[in-house]
Amino acid sequence: MASLVRRAASRLVGNFSKTRFSVNSFSNHSLAAHHRLRYLTPSISRNNPFSSSARKKASSTDSLLRVIETEIGFAEQADDYDRVEETPSGFPFKMEDKPGSKIVTLTRDYQGESVVVEVHMTNLVTGDKGDDEESEESDEEEHEDKPEKPKQSNVPLLVTLSKKIGPSLEFRCTAFPDKIVIKDMWVTFPDDPSKDELVYEGPSFRVLDEKLRKAFHRYIEIRGITPGMINFLHEYMINKDSKEHLLWLKTLKNFVKS
Repeated sequence: MASLVRRAASRLVGNFSKTRFSVNSFSNHSLAAHHRLRYLTPSISRNNPFSSSARKKASSTDSLLRVIETEIGFAEQADDYDRVEETPSGFPFKMEDKPGSKIVTLTRDYQGESVVVEVHMTNLVTGDKGDDEESEESDEEEHEDKPEKPKQSNVPLLVTLSKKIGPSLEFRCTAFPDKIVIKDMWVTFPDDPSKDELVYEGPSFRVLDEKLRKAFHRYIEIRGITPGMINFLHEYMINKDSKEHLLWLKTLKNFVKS
C-alpha cells in the first residue's frame, strides 16, 4: 500500500514539473520573440534617418527663406530701387537697360560714326574709416602691387567708335564728377576678330604726349562723352544697382522656395 502511494506521488510531481517547464519555455520564447520584433521594427520617430534628414532640410530652408525675405524688406524700403532719374535735356544717346545686366548701353550716330558706350556699375567711395583701416592692415607688398584706389566715386566706361568699314577705336575711361579720364586706348577689328590677337595696339595711353592725350579727350567729348552727362549716369547706376540687388534677392527666394 505504501509503495502504491509513493508511485502515485512520484507521477504527480513529474507531471507538475513538465507543466511548469512548458510554461517557462513558452514565456522565454515569447520574451525572445518580443525582443527580436523590437529590434527589427524601425522606429520612425527616433531612428529613421530619412525622417530626420527631411526635418533638418525643412528647418534650414525655412530659416534661409526668413533671412532672404527680411533682406527683401530692407531693399524695398530703400529710396533708390524705385527712383527714376530724369534724362537731362540734350542727352544725345539712346539708352538700353536690360534687367539682370550689370551694364547700361548708350548708342548714337555721329556724322556717320557709330558711338557705343558701355556704362558699368558705379564705384562708390564712401570714406568710411573701416575701408582705411583695412588698407592699412594689408601687407606692404600687396599695397605696392595694387593700384591706388580712387578718392572719388566714379563710373567706368568703355567707349567704342566705329565706322562703316575698317577698324574701331576703343577707349577705357573712368568718369569722375568733374572730368573723364582715358585710361587706355586700342584699335580693334570687329570684322576680323583674328587680327585682334596680332595687331599692335600702340603704347600705353599714359605715355603719349600730353598734346595727343588732350586731343583724344576732345575727340570723344565732341561725340557726347562729356562730364555733363556723368552726374546723371552716376545716379542712374546707383539706382540700377539697388534694383538689381532686389531682383537678385527675389530670384534667390524663388529658387529656395521651389
